[in-house]
Amino acid sequence: MNSITKVVSLVEDKLKTLLENYNFLKEENELLYSKIAILENQVTKEQQLFNDIDKKYQTLKIAKTIEGSKEDRRNTKLKINALIREVDACIHQLSE
Repeated sequence: MNSITKVVSLVEDKLKTLLENYNFLKEENELLYSKIAILENQVTKEQQLFNDIDKKYQTLKIAKTIEGSKEDRRNTKLKINALIREVDACIHQLSE
């Protein structure tokens, strides 16, 4: 009878330890998921900022090429034509 009591006590202790570990890991998991959400949000904001800066850079690059040599003007005309084609494609998609 005494050994059964010891076994039950041992099982209870192990179960208690497992429950404590489970609760700790559950809390840690929730914390990590919240950190992931925060970091994903931050990455999205940084990506938007990067895209905005890249657009400004491209605009500045076009403006600088307008001021530049004949070859730069040719590149600018090609870029403007590409932009016009892109706008036309957008208008075409909107009209459908």
